[in-house]
Amino acid sequence: MLPVFDPNDNEAGLKLLEDLTNNACQIQQQVLEEILATNLHTEYLKSFLNGDSGKENFKNKVPIVNYEDIKPCIERIANGETSSIISAQPITELLTSSGTSGGQPKIMPSTAEELERKTFFYNLLVPVMNKYVDGLDQGKAMYLLFIKPEISTPSGLMARPVLTSYYKSKNFRNRAFNRYNVYTSPDETILCSDSKQSMYCQLLCGLVQRDEVLRVGAIFASAFLRAIKFLEEYLKELCSNIRAGSVSDWITDPNCRNAVLSILSKPNSELADLIEDECSGKSWEGIIKKLWPRTKYIEVIVTGSMAQYIPTLEFYSGGLPLVSTMYGSSECYLGINFKPLSNPSDVSYTLLPNMAYFEFLPVDNNHKEVVPDVQCNGVGVTDRNGKEMVEAVDLVEVKLGHYYELIVTTFTGLYRYRVGDILMVTGFYNNAPQFRFVHRRNVVLSIDTDKTNEEDLLKAVTRAKVLLEPLGFLLTEYTSFADTASIPGHYVLFWELKMRGTNDLPELDPAIMEQCCSVVEESLDSVYRRCRKKDKSIGPLEVRVVTHGTFDALMDFCVSQGSSVNQYKTPRCIKSEEALKILDSRVLGRFSSNKTPFWEPFRIET
Repeated sequence: MLPVFDPNDNEAGLKLLEDLTNNACQIQQQVLEEILATNLHTEYLKSFLNGDSGKENFKNKVPIVNYEDIKPCIERIANGETSSIISAQPITELLTSSGTSGGQPKIMPSTAEELERKTFFYNLLVPVMNKYVDGLDQGKAMYLLFIKPEISTPSGLMARPVLTSYYKSKNFRNRAFNRYNVYTSPDETILCSDSKQSMYCQLLCGLVQRDEVLRVGAIFASAFLRAIKFLEEYLKELCSNIRAGSVSDWITDPNCRNAVLSILSKPNSELADLIEDECSGKSWEGIIKKLWPRTKYIEVIVTGSMAQYIPTLEFYSGGLPLVSTMYGSSECYLGINFKPLSNPSDVSYTLLPNMAYFEFLPVDNNHKEVVPDVQCNGVGVTDRNGKEMVEAVDLVEVKLGHYYELIVTTFTGLYRYRVGDILMVTGFYNNAPQFRFVHRRNVVLSIDTDKTNEEDLLKAVTRAKVLLEPLGFLLTEYTSFADTASIPGHYVLFWELKMRGTNDLPELDPAIMEQCCSVVEESLDSVYRRCRKKDKSIGPLEVRVVTHGTFDALMDFCVSQGSSVNQYKTPRCIKSEEALKILDSRVLGRFSSNKTPFWEPFRIET
């Protein structure tokens, strides 16, 4: 049962967080007991537990699983079978993850009760921010929020991203008034399915209400930077609308249009002139503070792969703090940043013990699974495929400075599920550990919500290089990096090519190389292709061909930094600025994809 509290009552919210973190061990035990008691007779758990809902039996008998292990169960529900395969409560929708499986988004079960849990979680963010920032009830938030494409499964259940699910729910649309969380964007603009119209209208509303804005942001840093780029491109038109008190004719969504017109209300030449004047300088450095002078902070996720955007955000921010408030996933919402004004590199999240049952699989400093041995506490266990693993530890058993992979058992039908996030323990708040998000397991490239792993990158490159082989070219080495210097960012691949029988490289045909770029993009997963084609949050993929011997120079650099010659493997993604300089200094030619890859909403296999 979720605790009830008034989100306008800061003291009550902070007291609740104290209770949750002080009693983390007991609450985790209660959570597991409730999940098992409720779902013991589901088809999935019944196959392992034989009616015994004890914690020891659960840990000994229920395997630790990946998505591929549970995918058949979820797809059966998507195709019309009963929710009781995995959940005693009705599955009301399926949440699409940004992680992928077989080129398609993963789909996670969700229930009506889970929406209540998410609302509870969001309400707890408010008192934490109010503890550090005064006066947030004296204005509005310009948060740029968007919905993504969704599909109806054969069973009639909707499959959609977790944030789209929340924004379209009655919990969001019929939310109680909270004086600390008033948005400049009308709900109609957030719920507009045309992302371009939604962005334009939300920015227009934010500019008109600039004197009321106390904080700005989006969910991800990448989305907020796209908004700044969009603002730059449409500035004259936005100011023209403000000056005339009207909305451009291409805003055709009627709900969106009417909501914006109610805010514009009348022509305002003075405001339009002021905005144009603020944006007329040669540089947009500090533009956020100039356009929204009362702003106290920028709220965006800047941990994990989003950390690559911190320098650009700082350029535009005018010294405003960058705040990451929460840590969540499609599987469940997880933790809150109890020190929201901390430096982005120091952000840690405290997992709330009533959101799910948490376990942690120890990994070493290189973020690989620890091999069981006699020094491990507990006995070795196996995953569903019989692979031996070290025993997963409970939330309150993790150790300071150690690395772990997160495992969740949720109220919605996931049991001992590997989320794929690698975390490091940074401290404790009362009895609840705090974690720094390190990275996603196996992910090498990410610009927005895309997550490309090494295996998928290899497959894409392998398909593309087939175009070159009949011409006598051989791809001898490759690596990559996520270039976020431009908005939107894009993938860059460095290729070292040679001709058979010689190290000389004749002039490359730009048309063939552009085709190679397109083949790589077509070979990447559905989330990447959606970001490229539908969301336009990723720019065209680029291949940079480098001179012969470049990767030898890269190896020499890595060895000089401490890598072993005997164990050296070419990194498939480059993070080091020095390494990038080595590669870029030897570029012979640059080629980009000249068309967007094919994308359509995914389908559930039947």
